Amino acid sequence: MIISTDPLATALDGGLEEGAEAGADSELRAFSIDVSGHGMRLDRALVQRVPEFSRSYLQQLVEAGAVRLNGQPARRSAQRVQAGDACEVELRPTPQSQAFIPEPMALSVLHEDEHLLVLHKPAGLVVHPAPGNWCGTLLNGLLARDARCALLPRAGIVHRLDKDTSGLMVVARERQTMEALVRLIAAREVERQYVALAHRPWAGPPQREVEAAIGRDPANRLRMAVVDPQRHPGKPAGTQFQLLQQAAHGCLVRASLRTGRTHQIRVHMAHIGHPLVADTLYGGAPAAGMARQALHADRLAFTHPATGAHMEFHAHPPADLLQALAAWGLRYNPPARATPRPFGQSPGDAGA
Repeated sequence: MIISTDPLATALDGGLEEGAEAGADSELRAFSIDVSGHGMRLDRALVQRVPEFSRSYLQQLVEAGAVRLNGQPARRSAQRVQAGDACEVELRPTPQSQAFIPEPMALSVLHEDEHLLVLHKPAGLVVHPAPGNWCGTLLNGLLARDARCALLPRAGIVHRLDKDTSGLMVVARERQTMEALVRLIAAREVERQYVALAHRPWAGPPQREVEAAIGRDPANRLRMAVVDPQRHPGKPAGTQFQLLQQAAHGCLVRASLRTGRTHQIRVHMAHIGHPLVADTLYGGAPAAGMARQALHADRLAFTHPATGAHMEFHAHPPADLLQALAAWGLRYNPPARATPRPFGQSPGDAGA
């Protein structure tokens, strides 16, 4: 088939807004500090009496003015309490505890059956809730679209795209399919291809295999980097690059994933001297009108876990990337359609 174009667990270690109003979901607990808590730090005493919540969360309640001692707001988590002190704690929902809720949103679905769906994620949409993005994610949209997603880990999401990367994703709709898709990805039997616009004209052969481990950048923990596994933690990562077109200012490249590490294409492209246009985290700069990293997942192919059918999907790049290509005198051509292979045959078995 060819077509073109346990998530309810509560996390309690994050941000409360100072001065947040008490709501219907709040719970007030009142107790007295007993002898065993005399002289203890307030936050430690709270952990003793409200053990189902983390110390970090309870510290945030103190900072937000939600903890009172003897009728007065507690000053700080480190203050000492005394036996007999009257304590009140207003337990409020955190952004994390409300992260896995349905939020209706428009999703571009290319294919859907009872087992899975394939969608085209726009740039700017976060895939999964995380610090700084506890709502408005693809996961929230999936929960609103299909109640069955609430029964699956991560709402059926089996792989991710970065927030500012656009393109194709497959999502499971039931557990057996989810487990099968995870196995297919681990066995490198899900073909994921991207187009990338990069700085500087391509140097060297038109095809290049990059095998370089990726881990946290030792000099900047907010980004990833190619690392020496003998010296720094990292995982093997492989990407195949193919030059599609050249320009005076850069190049259009096709990238095929062999593994799926965080920021893999972006890191490997920067490593070989071609950071992606507008990818400021990895040495790129805005150019040709692009304000986000110039990366788009335009091809996805796999064997359907339930039916055995060859599934192949193509999605043209969005307008901003097409306009950037035109600005540099380049043109996007869709990838060639693959010949369907028999059920159970891996990509490596299909021949050249």
